[in-house]
This record gives sequence, C-alpha cells and structure tokens, in this order.
Amino acid sequence: MSETGTGTSELAELTAETAAVEATATQDDPPRRPGLSPSRANDFMQCPLLFRFRVVDKLPEPPSAAAVRGTLVHAVLERLFDAPAGARTLEAARALLPDAWEAILAERPDCAGLVAESGDDQWFADAESLLARYFTLEDPNRLQPAERELVVRTELDDGLELRGVVDRLDVAPDGAMRVVDYKTGRSPAPGFESSALFQMRFYALVLARLRGRMPAMLQLVYLGDGTVLRHQPTEGELTAVEQRIRAVWSGIRTAAETGRWEPRASALCGYCAHQALCPLFGGTPPEPSADAVEHAVGVRPAPALA
Repeated sequence: MSETGTGTSELAELTAETAAVEATATQDDPPRRPGLSPSRANDFMQCPLLFRFRVVDKLPEPPSAAAVRGTLVHAVLERLFDAPAGARTLEAARALLPDAWEAILAERPDCAGLVAESGDDQWFADAESLLARYFTLEDPNRLQPAERELVVRTELDDGLELRGVVDRLDVAPDGAMRVVDYKTGRSPAPGFESSALFQMRFYALVLARLRGRMPAMLQLVYLGDGTVLRHQPTEGELTAVEQRIRAVWSGIRTAAETGRWEPRASALCGYCAHQALCPLFGGTPPEPSADAVEHAVGVRPAPALA
C-alpha cells in the first residue's frame, strides 16, 4: 500500500470521515444543502468521475480494510477519554476493542468478512499495534480534550456548506485551539504532505469561522510509523485554502452543468472500486439522473442537444 502522495489508507480514512458526517443527519434535520468535506474535495481533485460515482450516483463500495481498521482505532481513542486521567492505559484501550468492534458491525455487518480474511487474531493484533504506538506519541492522561469526533459545519457567502469531523479539539486555558487528527497509515513522504495539510487547513478555516479564532496548531498523529506532523496555520494559508475550495466547487458545478465528469488516471486507479464503469478501463458510466445531480450539487445539467 503506497503512502506517497495521498496514501490509500489516508483516502480511506477521509471517506470514513465523510460517512461520519452523513451519519449525524436525522429525519428531523432540514434538507441537506450541497456542500464539501475534505474527502469529497479530494475526490474531485483526484478524479471528477470518482466524485460523481460517490456523491451523485452514490454507488456502493465494498468496505476497505484500511478504512474499517481506522474506524475501529478512532472509536477506541475517542472512548478512551471517557475514563478519568490515570486510567487511560494501553490495557484500557485494548479492553475497549471488542465493544467498539461490535458497534461497527451493528452498523456495517458486511465488515465481518474483513476479519475472516485476515483471521480474528491478526485483525485485532494489528489494531492493538496501532494503539500501542499511540501511547509512544502522547500520554492521554495529561490531556483533556474539549471535543472528540466534533462535527463542524459552516456556510460560505455563496451558500456552499463546508463540513467535516475533527477527531480531537484541544483548547488551552487561554483559548488557543489545537486540531488533532489520527491517521492509522504511514506518514507521507517528504514533499507529499499537501493533501494532509489541505484537510487540516480546511478544518482550521471552518473552526475559525465558527469560533472567531484561528487554531494555533494543526497536528497529525500517524500511528502507522509513529510520526507526528505539526503545523501552525497562518491567515494567508486559510485565505488560500478558501480560494482553493471555491475553485474546486466551481469545477464541480461546471462538470454538473456540462455533464463532463472526466476520469483522471493516477496510481490510485488500482484501488478504485468502480473500474468496471470507468472509460479508462473499457467501461461505460451510467447516465446520471438530472435530479440526483441537482440534489448533490445544486445545479441542473443542461439539456442534451438533439
């Protein structure tokens, strides 16, 4: 599994993040407006056709081992802070694995097959290894997160909703915010940090708009290789990321209007669940529903010329 560029495990975790945002919606919520999360923005930048398959067509994808293991480890790290300081030990984290796994299976029973493929012992051993590495990077007994698995949403002046899930938000006594994101893959190679930093700057932009204060620190904790990537955002960076988001959204709306969701070849094509429908692999995408396009993007496709 390559971890250069936007690693496949990182993309899987971003996709799981989007699912977490969508899972917060209830029947009592107002109708969802078109919007972007970091994962969906990355989908379009990676391949406009992939964005269409996921956001417009909502094609099912088999569960990814990387994404599901990441979800399991994230769930344990979230629950770990329910224990009082002093009781947040590796043994306590290991003890949380069975219940966290059962909760995942209750929502996604198809994930059970991933354990069968690797074997129960190996599956949980891999998760335990990631948790053990976490304890070499931070002492959770010295932390008291202000928020965990925080769903954030804000609306730009043109009506575009930005949304995402922050793994952990730490707030100092003086109000300084640190945004923390756990990654169960390996850290990106030097020069390939842009995707991860785009995600964190995206969160920083949303939080700055919501709380009237820019986060002081963005922190990525890579459990795959024990690397912690820290970055102090600037006002200029948040301005630049907002411009980039607007440019991505403009591209999405143009694709929706014209019906031209172009496939884009990359090293990640080998991991795509939709190769059978992709023209680059001899497939033919289904004709998207105009209603589905409008619902997802807020733009109705132009009528086809006779």
